[in-house]
Amino acid sequence: MIHIERSTNLKVKPAQEKLGFGQYFTDHMFMLDYDVTKGWHDARIVPYQPITLDPAAKVFHYGQTIFEGLKAYRGGDSRIRLFRPEANIARMNRSNVRMSVPQLDSDQVLAALEKLIEVDAKWIPSEPGTSLYIRPFVFATQPVLGVAPSEQYQFIIIMSPVGAYYPEGINPVRIFVESEHVRASVGGVGEAKTAGNYAATFMSQQTAKEAGYTQVMWLDSAQHRFIEEVGSMNVFFRIDGKVCTPALSGSILAGITRSSIIQLLASWGIAVEERTISIEELYEAGREGRLEEAFGTGTAAVVSPIGELCWQGERLIIGESRTGELAKRLYDALTGIQYGTVEDTFGWVKAVDVQAALV
Repeated sequence: MIHIERSTNLKVKPAQEKLGFGQYFTDHMFMLDYDVTKGWHDARIVPYQPITLDPAAKVFHYGQTIFEGLKAYRGGDSRIRLFRPEANIARMNRSNVRMSVPQLDSDQVLAALEKLIEVDAKWIPSEPGTSLYIRPFVFATQPVLGVAPSEQYQFIIIMSPVGAYYPEGINPVRIFVESEHVRASVGGVGEAKTAGNYAATFMSQQTAKEAGYTQVMWLDSAQHRFIEEVGSMNVFFRIDGKVCTPALSGSILAGITRSSIIQLLASWGIAVEERTISIEELYEAGREGRLEEAFGTGTAAVVSPIGELCWQGERLIIGESRTGELAKRLYDALTGIQYGTVEDTFGWVKAVDVQAALV
């Protein structure tokens, strides 16, 4: 049972052409509490509001927090669709296990998602390329200083109408290859979607931004040679007509979009090699003209072509800095499934029955 308290002070919705990413938030949010003696309890939808926490809450001192990201799409038929929400919930629980957070009931989380979307359905934008970004997150709230898992938590879902994640949209982005610092290591928490993984990237992102690059490509922690992921995206390369992507090693995120791309390519008869890929191999292929395409994949950007890399001062232009044929085909196919213009033969889309969905 979800208690619903509707807001009496509704916000003015932003213009859809000026959404950006993660700048505006809907009128309501979902909350769920945990206590070791009660388990998860008190499910409720309340007006969007600040969170009050004790200064000793463990999240501030020991970083016990995880989050997820998924989207709801409004199709041309005005139907609302979620893309593989069960996969996001399953990954959230894997992250919970790694960070010693109690697991959530998958059915309860999905029901909460659907109910929150129903309450704030009019926030789902309808312009091409827009969607409703959904951010579930959980954090430790017990006000006790001591290096041990919390006995109290809050789980919250907030939502934000968004446009393109990168200003470039489907146009190629420029990527800086980090050769000194690392994002994560095998055996660490790199495969968990936990906040500290992202804070550790900010310094390198700032360096890349100052040099005119959009994102950072991370190499492995042991040898600083093997490609892992790009900022908020997994990464794919097309070399000599073959598609390859770094294998999941425990230090990179198992992307939902990554998995979808691999399945989509397989359905087209295109196999994907999941393996170690060194930066030297990539640059050699680029210098010899064998690197045909590169692109990142993720919930926020879907598919983002990569037009240039910079590694140790050497620039590598990929595909004449144009959007590759395969990246464009994948983007069109995946977004088509998400918006309902392409048949979903994989069973990825979950339609949300929202009668009040019309703007």
